[in-house]
Amino acid sequence: MAQIGEPLTLSRGMWFCEGFITKRIKLKMAQIGEPLTLSRDIKRSIELLEKLQKNGEVPATKLAALQKVLQSDFLNAVREVYEHVYETVDIQGSQDVRASATAKATVAAFAASEGHAHPRVVELPKTEEGLGFNVMGGKEQNSPIYISRIIPGGVADRHGGLKRGDQLLSVNGVSVEGENHEKAVELLKQAHGSVKLVVRYTPKVLEEMEMRFDKQRQRARRRQQQYN
Repeated sequence: MAQIGEPLTLSRGMWFCEGFITKRIKLKMAQIGEPLTLSRDIKRSIELLEKLQKNGEVPATKLAALQKVLQSDFLNAVREVYEHVYETVDIQGSQDVRASATAKATVAAFAASEGHAHPRVVELPKTEEGLGFNVMGGKEQNSPIYISRIIPGGVADRHGGLKRGDQLLSVNGVSVEGENHEKAVELLKQAHGSVKLVVRYTPKVLEEMEMRFDKQRQRARRRQQQYN
């Protein structure tokens, strides 16, 4: 673990989170059919740390630092993405292989986000009115796929978990990073009942994208005017 007083960097945080969550998942998988209860396990760990702090058997500063990590938004984000990957990705092999592969996929998602907001999972109900947001970008436009608009009063707006400027990383466990715009749209259309999205908030990149597209439209209009 990092020395007391050092900041929780991405690499330190992922090292701790991968170890903690992988151990918990292997224990759960040893009990066939038992669902993931990582949030409950984390809560119990925090309660145990509080008891140890009162007993005074372990230096309080170290316990406080560990408790801070367990209560952090960062660990909660890791837990959400881990559970999403575990539940949606078909990984063949033994229980240990599946737990390890899920942990590595989660670490990869967070490593890819270094310097940006961390990935998070947003689940929306799929109704006849749609999902209530628009996407833009894609491989053919040499850009990531982004949430470009939250429709006022729509499903996403009422849910409140999605933001304009969120980069779309996956839809129901299928990655859309580096994919064409049409693939993301098709995955969203195919969803039934509900849709789980993994996103990360990078509004500055969306602004740059929109400025680039606007310049392209302006150049196209000028060319059209010249021909006329």
